[in-house]
Amino acid sequence: MEHVDVAIVGGGPAGSSAAEAVASRGADAVVLEKGVPRADRAATGPDSTDAAGLLDYWLDIMEFDFEEFPDDVVLSELDGAKFYGPDSELALTETGIDASYDGFGFTMHRARFDDWLRERAEDAGADYRVGVSVTGVETALAGDPRHTVQLAGGENIETDHLILADGPQRTVTGGALDQFLPAGRKLSDRMPSTEANHIAYQEHRRMPEELFDPDFIEFWWGIMPGHTAYPWIFPNDAPVARIGLTMPIGLDIADYDKREWALLRDDDEGIPRGREYVERLLERQFPDYELEDFPLVTDRGKSGGTETYPISSTRPIESPVRAGIAVTGGAMGATSAFHEGGDHVAVRTGRIAGRLAAEDRLERYNDEWQAAIGDEVLRNVTFADLVRDWGPTDWDRAFSTAKDLMDARGIKADAALKGGLHGLDLVASYKWGKFNNRKARYVQLREDDYAV
Repeated sequence: MEHVDVAIVGGGPAGSSAAEAVASRGADAVVLEKGVPRADRAATGPDSTDAAGLLDYWLDIMEFDFEEFPDDVVLSELDGAKFYGPDSELALTETGIDASYDGFGFTMHRARFDDWLRERAEDAGADYRVGVSVTGVETALAGDPRHTVQLAGGENIETDHLILADGPQRTVTGGALDQFLPAGRKLSDRMPSTEANHIAYQEHRRMPEELFDPDFIEFWWGIMPGHTAYPWIFPNDAPVARIGLTMPIGLDIADYDKREWALLRDDDEGIPRGREYVERLLERQFPDYELEDFPLVTDRGKSGGTETYPISSTRPIESPVRAGIAVTGGAMGATSAFHEGGDHVAVRTGRIAGRLAAEDRLERYNDEWQAAIGDEVLRNVTFADLVRDWGPTDWDRAFSTAKDLMDARGIKADAALKGGLHGLDLVASYKWGKFNNRKARYVQLREDDYAV
């Protein structure tokens, strides 16, 4: 049976970053990636599906300089983001967080980004295997080595250090962690994919040149039902854009007044599918154009210019590090539907896990990832909680006061006074939410919850 120093399940941003960190420290790293084909990738690779963009300070979280990114990964450098309510609009040209990159951010080609991270891992000496399906993990805490990674082909791998980076579906992570959790407290009970994930859908469409804006990403809030449900337009290479949406799984249209939501119709018998939502968005935003003016670019994405994929929408979990296991990125819930994925936190948590595994100090992982990305998780959890029950009018009210609430350093109490009672309420709710989630209270599964 094959033995490696560190086995990594999943070859996306977290897995590749972990592998590079392991191999660059002289330890053996093997990445096990089942792989999917894409029309815009030369070979089979990880499931690179995301409306991918990076904000300025996210590069610092990833510990990358902008100059490191290959030219074919960066699609469009951005001046800002536009947010729309049903009857309101807000443009931001600063994130309000200090960053080494001097722009607002940029959109990127996610598949090329993943392939670039894979190349970095392989250049460092990692063994990256595509087409390998992991069927399970068996752990013997007193064993030497502790873990047996079971493969569909029958050639199992033994390792003392296991890094789980299999994304928000947690296909392998669930069973691997359930070994250490009591009945009724299993990970599949706490984080079922139908409740802990959002579903996202996007299309690559060619826009009329006069409508294509390479400088701004755009988001619409309060026009479709569901917690943190929103459509978007992301500029790619001119004049192609990704037009898509994210929403919770399993919504029931009977729970919503269809008259309140701009993208619902009176004759809808269920929540519209992704394609229908995209078409309705285009009709609403560009009434002087026909749908045929926005043709699909069919040689991109996973399926004829379209992509459907899960995004974690839960709170993060700690890992059973005393068992030699670290969970990273989307699998641990560190990514977020609120900020549309989370390649930056996936890269950073993967790097931390890989470094500590190579140094045989994996017991420090939970403390170190919280120190590295805790502020980012705290912001996302707090904002997501704040808007949980918002409807269309709430979004319009928020955007109408946001200019008074925000400056280059974030929300200010004195600025909130200019926004009136609603501004004060927003600030108070946000600050109270952050207070309640302080000291990593955003974590939903603690290290001590594991029987290790």
